[in-house]
Order: sequence, then structure tokens, then C-alpha cells
Amino acid sequence: MSSPIGQKISQTPTLPRTARSIVSIGAGGIVRDAHQPAYEKANFSVTGVFDPDLEKARKLAADFHIPRVFDSLPQAVEASEGAIFDVAVPASALLELLPQLPDGAHVLIQKPLGESLAEALAIRDLCRAKKLKAAVNFQLRYAPFVIGARHLIDSGAIGDLHSIDLRVTVQTPWQLWSFLQDIERLEILYHSIHYIDLVRSFFGEPKGVLAKTTKHPACPQLAPTRTGILFDYGEELAANIVTTHGHDFGQRHQESYIRWEGTCGAIVARMGVLMDYPTGTEDVLEYCSRQEGVSPEWVTVPLEGTWFPDAFVGTMASVMRQAEDPSQTAVTDVEDAFRTMAVVEAAYESSERGATPIPSG
Repeated sequence: MSSPIGQKISQTPTLPRTARSIVSIGAGGIVRDAHQPAYEKANFSVTGVFDPDLEKARKLAADFHIPRVFDSLPQAVEASEGAIFDVAVPASALLELLPQLPDGAHVLIQKPLGESLAEALAIRDLCRAKKLKAAVNFQLRYAPFVIGARHLIDSGAIGDLHSIDLRVTVQTPWQLWSFLQDIERLEILYHSIHYIDLVRSFFGEPKGVLAKTTKHPACPQLAPTRTGILFDYGEELAANIVTTHGHDFGQRHQESYIRWEGTCGAIVARMGVLMDYPTGTEDVLEYCSRQEGVSPEWVTVPLEGTWFPDAFVGTMASVMRQAEDPSQTAVTDVEDAFRTMAVVEAAYESSERGATPIPSG
């Protein structure tokens, strides 16, 4: 499939010239379902794993042929000079874990960067003090359909980008993640954060946000799982996020998409993994490039991978590229990730402040 200017539509990240070894800190579901399958596809070598639950670590090692299981974090650090530390632990554990890594280490941290802006600030300052070359795993930027959409936009296929719309209406099995059951912040911090980060990657820093996040009656024991966020980018650009995770009425009217609109075309991507999670459906990428005197026609781009696991190659590859060339900066480094956390915090503050009262007659 070619773009309107005759170029192949890119869908894959730039890989390092020489891949470094990886040590996994954490052996939970996201590591099993996404990190390890992605690294296998990219021929990245995972040389060891540590998890406080040693049985879980041993099972992961057996299933993915990881040669070593470490009994402790200090043992993992001592035996892993020059490796990339792939840290996939609950955000609440980061401030205790990161100080134990070697100064100057290369680290990929699973999102979010802490559970509040105060924690994000402390983590950022800690990374600065230890000179950690750290990035955060905002891997949606590297999903094949996002790389493809960015290529189309950069090629001019849809003209000047002016609108980004993200909508998710699905049934999410929150019970799969035990650490989410009793936290105060859920949907924005652990899910819509991906979309906030994606909007920033296209439009830069917003002036502010208007947001509301609410509980769902089907799961009143959880923190809010429904969210609406409007970004303020002035009068020329529009971006919004609308999510609900309790649509338990079959797939017919479920939604999971990103829509980019420009002055002469549009792009729509379906995020299939979110529908019927964790089984998922197919990802889809389509675009329409309007031409003078020709009726609009949508073109489907054959995809060469999926968000899960392929996008996880991109974030790790960016850390590896920085490791081999210190002049490079990982796209989702801690400094950039902190700005995403600042927007997350603004969304929660907006939700707590409430709406503008309706004027009385």
C-alpha cells in the first residue's frame, strides 16, 4: 500500500544498530502479554528476570527461555552491568525501587510515572540526581497504526492536522489487575494517560484541560472508570477524549478508535486490543485524502503488527538507541513523561473543581 505521494506507509520504529541485553524487573501480566512477546519478535535478548514473587519469575523464565532468575533486586543489579533495566512494577513502588539501580543506568519504566504529580516530580528529580537514562513506556506512540498515521500526516495526505478525537466504549475487566482495586485514581492515570500522551505527541503542550471522571454503577467499589477530557489548544486546534469501560452489552456498539482530521482528509485507527480484552479484535487503519472534483474514498492500510505487543518494541528500541548514541534522547524520556503527568494532574483537578454553574434567569 502506498501513500498519496507514492511512498510506502511506515509502520515500524527505528531499531538500534546493536541491541543491548535486557533485565526484566517485574514478571506480571503486562510483561508476559506484551514485553516478552515484543522482545522476542525484535530479537532483543532478555538475560534475566526478578520479581518478589519468585514462582512468577520462574514461570516467566521457563516460558520465554530467560536464562536466569534473580533471587533479589541487588543480585539482579550486580549481575547486569550494561543491561537495560525494564521496570514493570506498580507506580507506587518506583520511589523505593529506582534508588537501588546503578547511577547512570538505562531504564525503561512502565507507565505511569508515579500515582500523582508530586510522585512524578520526585521520580524525575531522582532520575536527574542518579543520572539515570530513563524513559517511560508510553508505547501507544509506537503502535503500527499510530506510526502509519503519523507518516500519512507528515506526507501531507490529509493537509494540515487540526483535530484529534479518541473514543473508547468497551467492557474492561478491571478485576485482572489486583493493584487497581483500592487506588483513588484509576481511569485517567492508568488508561487515558496513553491518549493524553498521544495528543501531546501531535499537538504539543495544551494551555489547559476541562475534564470530568466518574464512577460506573456496575463497579461502585472502584475509582472512576468513565472520563471526558477537552484540551485547550486555542481557536485552531481541537482534541478530546471520551471513555467508558462498563459497556457490557456485546460488541455491536463498542467503540475503540482514534480519528485525526485535517484540512483535506482524515485518518481513523481502531484499537482492537481494547475490545473483548484481553482477546481483542483486529487493529484497523484507514485514511481518506480528498481531491478536487473527486468523491471522498476511504483506503484501508494493511497493518504489519498490533498495538500489543509490537508497540513495546518501539519504546525499548528508543532506550537502546540512546544507549548507543548519548546525543540522542528517548522520545518518551522522563522529562517528557513528566509533562504528560502534569496534564493528568490538571485533568483530575478540573474534575474536582466541577463545571461552571448555569446562570440563573
